[in-house]
Amino acid sequence: MAKGSEVRARAKSLPEPAPTAPRAERAAAGRARRAVCAREKLDEFSKSARDPITIIEISNAHRLPELIPIRYGRMAHSPFTFYRGAAALMAHDIAACPSPGICAQICGDAHLGNFGGFASPERALLFGLNDFDETTPGAFEWDLKRLAASFHIAAREQSLSESEAKRIVLHMAATYRERMQECAEMGALELWYAHIDLETLISMAHSADTRQQRIEMTERALHRTSDRAYPKLVDVVDGRPRIHDNPPLVYHAFPIADFYRDVLHFWQNYVASMPEERRLLLARYELVDVAIKVVGVGSVGTRCAIALLLGGGVEPLFLQFKEADRSVYEPWAGRSVYPNAGQRVVVGQRIMQAASDIFLGWAHAPHIGADFYVRQLRDMKISLVCEHMSFDEMFEYANACGWALARAHAKGSDPAAIAGYLGRGDRFPRAMAVFARQYADQNEKDHQALLAAIKSGRVQADRNERGV
Repeated sequence: MAKGSEVRARAKSLPEPAPTAPRAERAAAGRARRAVCAREKLDEFSKSARDPITIIEISNAHRLPELIPIRYGRMAHSPFTFYRGAAALMAHDIAACPSPGICAQICGDAHLGNFGGFASPERALLFGLNDFDETTPGAFEWDLKRLAASFHIAAREQSLSESEAKRIVLHMAATYRERMQECAEMGALELWYAHIDLETLISMAHSADTRQQRIEMTERALHRTSDRAYPKLVDVVDGRPRIHDNPPLVYHAFPIADFYRDVLHFWQNYVASMPEERRLLLARYELVDVAIKVVGVGSVGTRCAIALLLGGGVEPLFLQFKEADRSVYEPWAGRSVYPNAGQRVVVGQRIMQAASDIFLGWAHAPHIGADFYVRQLRDMKISLVCEHMSFDEMFEYANACGWALARAHAKGSDPAAIAGYLGRGDRFPRAMAVFARQYADQNEKDHQALLAAIKSGRVQADRNERGV
């Protein structure tokens, strides 16, 4: 079997038609990639000798040491939470797999928990990818393998059978293939404007349970706004609003003098990254307070904070600052062209999402030497919880995720080339199903390796704090 680097070198030697070339020519170029990597080869997973704990430890290099035990504690909870936190490990594993070498703007962490609802600037509730910390140009199938394995792992956690897990992954991959064919036939503007709204997903639900689940998801999203969050997140101290401390998950890490010197300088850099009309909007708000907030699983240990702003002294707005580092795929996909890693995230999100947060921006924090991106903390963002999903619910959710990923990839790639490579048969879905089962097996072994490392004292884990 050719190594991943050899396959990609062969792929780069093939001529690529210009983006303006006829659709048939670009589809033919995609089909030619089957000679580089047959679709059946996508199921191959080389179980190379590697220490998963070492790879995870390397990914901790720039994280806050005091938060790393929380990260390990969350990853230890189950094979699925381990998987959520192990994007760097999977990047290491699949970068060596055979690849046709068709490049797209990838999410880099497209597991099923990173899809959900979010608001467009027009306040429509859309569905799609909602986490872009690892986004970068890369092999399109890397995202598909990450998504496929996540469904197999989640299906096992819900005690579904192996045959049911396989059917779910097959359905996701077939949906991606079919929707990519549709995208390939769209005009450039039609594709750019294409979106998936939650009303459409509700109307497409085949079961009453799935329909009700999506209705409840929509209702929850409508209540996830800054004004609803304000009473839960803010206290009044000496007559001034202050974000409520809840250590170790939410806490103030700096005295007020540092806040004015460092955070306000960072804030000015962020505002400078925004278009002129957004600067005008931000000028109507006063930055009142900033606190560290621990989020997610894969993000634990990176510098993340929430900021409270007030408009006219009474209108709350919560923004989230998230540290951005190199994508876990950059060692194999190449360094980002953007000098600020926050800009890499923002540009990737704007490419892949149908509509993006109006406050999305980036800045460098010179006092700590880190890059950040900024977004609204809530703004109707919501994700489905895979716990307690039935087979029917997960099967339909796989359809939604496959559709959303195809639309996102089509915006940042040549959909005709991907569609040409995938074809219309079942070779590609079958390969994804085989890969997903193999990687689910590997993920369970890696999770056990983490539990053993915790037991032996090699790593320290805080398994008592709440919240994932």
